[in-house]
Amino acid sequence: MNKRQTLFKVRILIIIFIICLILSGITAFPIETELQFINEHFTFLPSVIKNWISDVYFAVKDTNTKYPFLSYGTDWLAFAHLVIAVAFIGPVKNPVKNIWIIEFGIIACLMVIPLAFIAGNIRTIPLYWQLIDCSFGIIGIIPLIWCRSLIKKLEIIENR
Repeated sequence: MNKRQTLFKVRILIIIFIICLILSGITAFPIETELQFINEHFTFLPSVIKNWISDVYFAVKDTNTKYPFLSYGTDWLAFAHLVIAVAFIGPVKNPVKNIWIIEFGIIACLMVIPLAFIAGNIRTIPLYWQLIDCSFGIIGIIPLIWCRSLIKKLEIIENR
């Protein structure tokens, strides 16, 4: 694989990762509406998941009615995803120079797993939901590890 092909693959992987970060971020803004939709339309889900989503929806709805300012926290969560996505523009421009951002992303993906289990346990989140949360880190780390590997190849090509 030559430099141009490798660079193209790196950029595609990073852009896909950026898009996923943006999508996961913007979905945190309308969380009550999304939960309502899922609660009303995803009747095919197993009852244990359906009941959990229903509990979460009504808790969010009740909280938003009584204490709407608490949703400001999920607004900041969404904002953080968008800001992190912006950081990945650096490796799109110059992957070799900005490989540290890819490595930061890998570390962040790894950190999802202990956070899901520790905070999930403290907040009484069901184990199956903690595993779903862990899947975001696992899915996210795959393109980043591949990308890091390709960037290392780019570095070798550039140093010839």
